Amino acid sequence: MYELILLAPVHEVETLSEALDALDALSVSVEDADAHTPAEQALFGEPGMPPPKAGWERSRMVALFATEALARDAASVLALQEFFAGCQLVAVQAVPEQDWVRLTQSQFTPVEITPDFWIVPTWHEPPAQAKQVIRLDPGLAFGTGTHPTTRMCLQWLAGQGAAGKSLGRVLDYGCGSGILAIGAAKFGALDIDAVDIDEAAVGATRANAEANHARLQAGLPDKAVGAYQTVLANILATPLRVLAPLLCAHVEKGGNLVLAGILERQADELKAAYLPYCQLQVHQQEDGWILMTAQF
Repeated sequence: MYELILLAPVHEVETLSEALDALDALSVSVEDADAHTPAEQALFGEPGMPPPKAGWERSRMVALFATEALARDAASVLALQEFFAGCQLVAVQAVPEQDWVRLTQSQFTPVEITPDFWIVPTWHEPPAQAKQVIRLDPGLAFGTGTHPTTRMCLQWLAGQGAAGKSLGRVLDYGCGSGILAIGAAKFGALDIDAVDIDEAAVGATRANAEANHARLQAGLPDKAVGAYQTVLANILATPLRVLAPLLCAHVEKGGNLVLAGILERQADELKAAYLPYCQLQVHQQEDGWILMTAQF
């Protein structure tokens, strides 16, 4: 395999991508050319909402080709096009042989939630200071503990446990990998429902719960029945707005609603959507994401 690496301004990325596809590129990836520098641009968005920007002003494009000849031929053809005037050829290079399993595993190391609560892949030993551990490997369902939204939810659960507060009956709505439901079990919850619209997520939740000796019920959303002391939903702002009446109807008096998957700039619209039912507050923020909570 060979990589053709290019630099392109944002307005030429789409045209270049289409041209590379026509030139038999096996794949094309686009990233911020200034990543890991002071000029890096963080772009956050979500499905159904207009992106804050079309892309990065300086984009690094990597096209994968089956042979060196194909990669070099593509570079030669692109160089002759008018739209390539503002672009730059960086390199044509062989993709080094890799042990892809080991490489993937090396990218997932233990994640600290609190000093004594960690998410640990099965190929790692837990840190010596870890008193609570969730064993979780990356898979098809969202939630490994590396994303700020997941971390903040788990930190909230850990905080409840540290304060000696009962989580009571727990609902994890949009459970993904089941990591929040498993976290609730680690901090004393005994009656836990984890639901998701994706059957693959339901299967992943059951498997991960079994691996962590966590007792819970996983299923599709119609399995969420009655009132809960703790309702967790780490999804995205748009579905959270739509789900406001449903989620709030599941919270018992004196219970807690915990919402994540929300960007800082979306705080006011979430507060407005939930105002008929509760007073949402920003509980925590990290890297442009926020955790919002309400007590009923």
